[in-house]
Amino acid sequence: MVGSQTLSHQKFRHDGFLINTDPAKLEVDMVHRYLAHESYWARGIASETVDRSLKNSICFGVYDCSQNNDMQIGFARVISDCSSFAYLADLFILPRYRGQGLGKWLISCILAHNDLQGLRKWALNTRDAHGLYERFGFLLNPEPDTYMVYHVQHQGISSAE
Repeated sequence: MVGSQTLSHQKFRHDGFLINTDPAKLEVDMVHRYLAHESYWARGIASETVDRSLKNSICFGVYDCSQNNDMQIGFARVISDCSSFAYLADLFILPRYRGQGLGKWLISCILAHNDLQGLRKWALNTRDAHGLYERFGFLLNPEPDTYMVYHVQHQGISSAE
């Protein structure tokens, strides 16, 4: 549940992998570890901040089901009002699983989620994955003069990264 809305949990399966939107299945420590130590956009983020962000987002865990243990190997989250706008954040696939199309599949599943249909606008920030997102119709902002950000420094981390 995000705010007062009740969201449907969805599962997507493909070639021994699972994407699941059930927040109870997330390996929160793994997500925090990746974001805090391996990502460029959230390096040093506190575990409490990650916990709060997960509770207030639609989360997509990616799991390797080949060993029958459903080990989490990727993640993304969407912040949305589920009626007009969504922001895609924190998308990653662990390095050893990259190059298998899992990131593309994850984006496809996010865009297909039942509760995210009919939105007027999606947004995201990326430093290095423009080509990936362009395949799905994301564009550089054609009206950059209309986009503003408010950078808040908190515990040495810029919230707009």
